[in-house]
Amino acid sequence: MGKKGDVVLFPTVTGSNLERRRFRLPGDLDGELNWLILAFWQRHQGAVDTWMPLARNLEERHPGFVTYELPVIQSRSRVSQWFIDSGMRAGIPDRHVRSRTITLYLDKAPFLNALEIGNDDTICSVVVDRSGAVLWRAAGPWSAESEADLLTFLASRSAA
Repeated sequence: MGKKGDVVLFPTVTGSNLERRRFRLPGDLDGELNWLILAFWQRHQGAVDTWMPLARNLEERHPGFVTYELPVIQSRSRVSQWFIDSGMRAGIPDRHVRSRTITLYLDKAPFLNALEIGNDDTICSVVVDRSGAVLWRAAGPWSAESEADLLTFLASRSAA
């Protein structure tokens, strides 16, 4: 957790996807590059959904680029976690989407601090490599400017 030089590192956390697979992040992420769309409140789902058409497109065009949705929820009892996860699971009929939705129940403040996210008022998108280094970030729902920035980032990685 923390920084390595000037690089922000995704903190080591555990969670389960909606298919009940346990993850230790960032090490268990499947991609060479992993786009993590962090939502902090249920009301953020609409903002997350604005990115999904681009996410599907980029996964098809960039082998090794994998998108995950990470609901980040303040620590709760096991019963509350089960109830929340069951509700999300029931609301997402697509098994692929459920497999890429990893719920994190944790103390939000240190998590936000580690990622240098000022608050949880809006979603945050980060692209991390296998080591967890944050290579790109954007706040809020999809915008043409954020999409262009992400595409520029990916083009620079392809050219390297």
